[in-house]
Amino acid sequence: MKIAFFDAKPYDKVWFDNYVVEYGYKIKYIDSRLSLETTILAKGCDAVCVFVNDTVTKQVIDELAGMGIKCVLLRCAGFNNVDFEASYKKLHVMRVPAYSPYAVAEYACALLLSVNRKTHRAYARTRDYNFNINGLVGMDLHGKTAGIVGTGKIGRIMIDILRGFGMNIIAFDPFPAKDSDIQFVSLNELWEQSDVISIHCPLTPETHHMVNADALEKMKDTAILINTSRGALVDTAALIEAVKNRKIGGVGLDVYEEEDDYFFEDRSNEILDDEALVRLMSFPNVLVTSHQAFFTQEAMQAIARTTLDNLQRFERGEFLLNEICYQCEDKGGCDREKKRVNCF
Repeated sequence: MKIAFFDAKPYDKVWFDNYVVEYGYKIKYIDSRLSLETTILAKGCDAVCVFVNDTVTKQVIDELAGMGIKCVLLRCAGFNNVDFEASYKKLHVMRVPAYSPYAVAEYACALLLSVNRKTHRAYARTRDYNFNINGLVGMDLHGKTAGIVGTGKIGRIMIDILRGFGMNIIAFDPFPAKDSDIQFVSLNELWEQSDVISIHCPLTPETHHMVNADALEKMKDTAILINTSRGALVDTAALIEAVKNRKIGGVGLDVYEEEDDYFFEDRSNEILDDEALVRLMSFPNVLVTSHQAFFTQEAMQAIARTTLDNLQRFERGEFLLNEICYQCEDKGGCDREKKRVNCF
């Protein structure tokens, strides 16, 4: 089988090339992102492999299906960029549900430590032989309260890490785990009580802009907000106003609402058109990185392996373990996992 691999980066090629021969597949690496205009580049392939900023709309799905494409392989966990309902009975959409939850949680903690103790600013100073520590004061994390939004695998690992610092943990999850030792509270209580807030939930219509002006108003003026999940969980305009008005102590973002045109690309010789991003990065208490929380050797290995395993399961006619559940209308709600049968 042949895979059209969109938005291919040098590090993608290294890891996928390590394993693709073992599976007997061929990969056509394409630098461009998948969009309606670039679907033609997948002609002659059996599957497309996409990442977080590729666009898989109904129109794209129809074009791909018309060319004989059978599968969309997401080399990521999130699928908010895919109209998976439109793909029902046309394309199988499979993802990598968990590549390295430790990688993301550890990176979220790294952002927290950097924002709090301002190590990124200290590094920039000492590179210029400026050893003044004025303005670099932080706070002890020990004894403070951390609010974790989302208690899936990543959220739980983050809880374990922060407990190691001696922090008190509260959490919000619409489906709180039973018989856990986690103290669950309402979202409003979490906003109000937390000294540190770390978001670890998917982007859905319900979670879009969950951190908005109202939520930011409820937070402590000294609170630190960390987001390593999806950019649109945070209302950027509201966040900028909160930072300007000293309504939040610090912000660490590895994701951004309008990151598609910038993240994973070198724009160092350009003037950025995104005024909100430029404004965010101008604040001394805001640290923005380029969606790299997942980026460890272990995670890249798991992404390559699981992506190719997903295609192999399809090729063999096996149960597609990592297929996105379509909530099939003709079944009155999908029970694929219970019956171990595919949606179509």
